[in-house]
Amino acid sequence: MAGTNRSRKPILGGPAVILVEPQLGENIGTAARAMLNFGLTDLRLVKPRDVWPNPKAVGASSGATLVLDQAQVYDSTKAAIADLTRVFATTARPRHMRKDTVTPDEAATRLRRDLAAGESCGILFGAERAGLTNDDVALADTIITVPLNPAFSSLNLAQSVLLIGYEWFKSGDATPAAYFDMGDSRPATREELLGFFEQFEKELRERGFLFPPHKAPVMARNLRNLFHRAHLTEQEVRTLRGVVKSLIRDPHHKEDPSD
Repeated sequence: MAGTNRSRKPILGGPAVILVEPQLGENIGTAARAMLNFGLTDLRLVKPRDVWPNPKAVGASSGATLVLDQAQVYDSTKAAIADLTRVFATTARPRHMRKDTVTPDEAATRLRRDLAAGESCGILFGAERAGLTNDDVALADTIITVPLNPAFSSLNLAQSVLLIGYEWFKSGDATPAAYFDMGDSRPATREELLGFFEQFEKELRERGFLFPPHKAPVMARNLRNLFHRAHLTEQEVRTLRGVVKSLIRDPHHKEDPSD
C-alpha cells in the first residue's frame, strides 16, 4: 500500500531496534522501512555481515533513509544494549530459560509503560538464518514470542520487525476501529436529511409509489433507514436533492442559466 506523504509531520522515536548480525543489506533496508512505517527510528546493527553503509539497504528501504542514515554499528550485542535499561528479545523457539515470555501486544503495552516512566528500551532481532543465540537471549529481561502456525513459524527479518512495530504503534494510536471517511465534505445534519426525505417522499406520493395509503408510513420509514445507513455527507444530500429535481423536471424544459 503506497502512502508516503512527506508534507505531514512524522511520528518518530520509540524503542531501539537492534538487528544482531544481519546478513543482507536488503534485509536491513526492508527492516528500516518497516520501522519507519511505525515511527521507530533508533536502528542499531551488531556486526552486519555486508559492508556498511550499504547501497542495497538504501534501495530496499523505499525511502526510509532517515532510519538508515542514523543507524549505529556495534561490535557486540552487549555494546549495542549498554545504555538500555529494558531489553526484549524476539524468538520463535523455546529457550528453556526462566524469563517472562509475552506476546507482541503485551510487549508493546510494557514498552509504552516503561518508556513513559523514563526507561530506555530496546528489542533484539536475530540473524536471518538462525535467529538470536542463547547468549543474546540471556541478555534480555523479557522474551517476545509471536503466536504462529506451530508447523511453520518462520518469519523473515522485515516481517518480524513489521509485526512488533505494528503492535507498538497500535498501542499508542487513537484511530477508531471503524470510521467513515467523509472526504472533503462533512456529515449531513438531521435538518439536511429531513429536508431531503420530505422532498423525496412528496414526489413519491404524487407519483403513486407510496401506495396503498396504509402502507405508506412503513415504506417511507424503510427508505429513510436505507439512507441513514449510508451515512450521507452534506454534499451527497445536495446531490440527491438535485437528482430528484432532475427526474421530475419536464424533459423538454431548458434550464435557465440564471437559476
